[in-house]
Amino acid sequence: MQTRNRFFDDLAKVANSAAGTVAGMKDEVEQMVRGRVETFIGSMNLVTREEFEVARAMAAKARDEQEKLEKRIVELEAKLKTQKPKTTGAKASSKKTSTTRKPKKG
Repeated sequence: MQTRNRFFDDLAKVANSAAGTVAGMKDEVEQMVRGRVETFIGSMNLVTREEFEVARAMAAKARDEQEKLEKRIVELEAKLKTQKPKTTGAKASSKKTSTTRKPKKG
């Protein structure tokens, strides 16, 4: 009976050692994969979260300003349409000057 227990004890030790080795290999593989992924992502020229948030805020501000300007243009066009066209003396005087000109001799 003593030999059987020793055999099982030795088998358990071998199994524990194998499990520890597998766990160590798992950690090593994870580190290698993590390193490769970080290298790959680093070579892609991706923006950071902070840079993305700044660009997003700038785009939102530009969109708001554009909407305000569009509203202002619509208001100004409506105001321009409601005003009556004014005839100025400049049009009348330009007609006079065009009739009083002497033809060029050439």
